[in-house]
Amino acid sequence: MTAQQTADRIGRSQALERLARVGLVAYGVVHLLIAWIALQLAWGGSSESADQSGALQTLAEEPFGSPLLWVVGLGLIALALWQLADVLRYTGALSGSGDERKKAAAKVGKCVAKAVVYAFLAYSALKYAVGAGSSSSDQQQQTTSGVLGWPGGRFLVGIAALVVLGVGGYHVVKGVTKKFLEQIDTSEASPTQVRVITRLGQVGYVAKGAALVVVGGLVGYAALTFDPSKSSGLDGAMHTILQAPAGQWLLSLVALGIAAYGVFCFFRARYPQRT
Repeated sequence: MTAQQTADRIGRSQALERLARVGLVAYGVVHLLIAWIALQLAWGGSSESADQSGALQTLAEEPFGSPLLWVVGLGLIALALWQLADVLRYTGALSGSGDERKKAAAKVGKCVAKAVVYAFLAYSALKYAVGAGSSSSDQQQQTTSGVLGWPGGRFLVGIAALVVLGVGGYHVVKGVTKKFLEQIDTSEASPTQVRVITRLGQVGYVAKGAALVVVGGLVGYAALTFDPSKSSGLDGAMHTILQAPAGQWLLSLVALGIAAYGVFCFFRARYPQRT
């Protein structure tokens, strides 16, 4: 059986698709919780980190939190596997030439990046499920500190900052150009639902992209100042936005945008892309 046939078989697995839908819902819930923590931070303070670790900690503190986190983790693992199936699907085109090869390489890169994000979030969820979770902000600062200690570490952290800035900018462009609609099959959705999905995606991708741009800026600042404490992840980005002029309102807008992205994920689970 070829890689293409294997990918098609995996991608068409109903069991994997159902689990991937659970993963998309879980991904949406995480974003809604981040948005809620960010709103609390803007208007009254919050003891939780305004990032994925804070969202997972919030779930862990709920009744039946541990079983919920296991569901979230397994769903996100399925979502990562779904992305890896697409990687296998495009491997044949990588041996081609010209535009076909470039397009396949871009698709593979995006799928691998998404799979890594989903797998890392799944790992974090499962750690919280067994009571071993830790702050994402602290982890990023520790990682940055370790890398800065390497020969050429400042250069590597600077590259990481540029990557995050690029990802954030790509999210903004994706929201403005509505390119995110390629990720969802709206053929069975009503015209009203399509309009709602489009607006949620536009607002959600732009807001998430803006937050990532701030994260990238903080990582770059850590590289320039040789200070790993400046690299504080999404939670640090939220606090930076709050400290800006009209910070409460800006952070509230970002929070609402991230919430819109979370609801968009629910629609992706309802109308998943089929390739």
